[in-house]
Amino acid sequence: MQTKHLGRGGGNIFGRGAFNGSMQEKNIIEIKNKRAAYEYFLLDEYTAGLVLMGSEIKSIREGKANLGDAWCTFVGNELFVRDMHISEYKFGSYWGHQAKRDRKLLLNRRELRKLQNKIKERGFTIVPVLLYVNPQGLAKLTIALAKGKHHYDKRETLKAKDSRRDMERELS
Repeated sequence: MQTKHLGRGGGNIFGRGAFNGSMQEKNIIEIKNKRAAYEYFLLDEYTAGLVLMGSEIKSIREGKANLGDAWCTFVGNELFVRDMHISEYKFGSYWGHQAKRDRKLLLNRRELRKLQNKIKERGFTIVPVLLYVNPQGLAKLTIALAKGKHHYDKRETLKAKDSRRDMERELS
């Protein structure tokens, strides 16, 4: 049996190259919440999926989202992120999404129960830390169980950050 060579670098019979693990995504989308690390002690981190509309994921891939005012809350046994701003998609239709609607987070039942029990304790909250698109093209949100900082803790954080920056300047 004779095999036919496919012209454009194809790897399979349909003329398309096979996806291999060595391919890297060209543009990595990471939207950070810098304010969270400044205002809270981040104790445990979890990675959650998001329930999004099509126009929302397209806006996130363009980097048009903001986690600055976002926070998480339980409604029944489900976890939602509130006040996360995702700009409207510029090529979207009339039935696009609302910029600051509540979005459901997808976690395991065991993780949800653990977070719910911790939230009942005084002083704990859940804050979104990082929004990113994984190599499969899905939006993921890293959330953290956090405890609020006092004013003097924030000053110590700034001092440590400045000293780290000075050390890096001296080394380079």
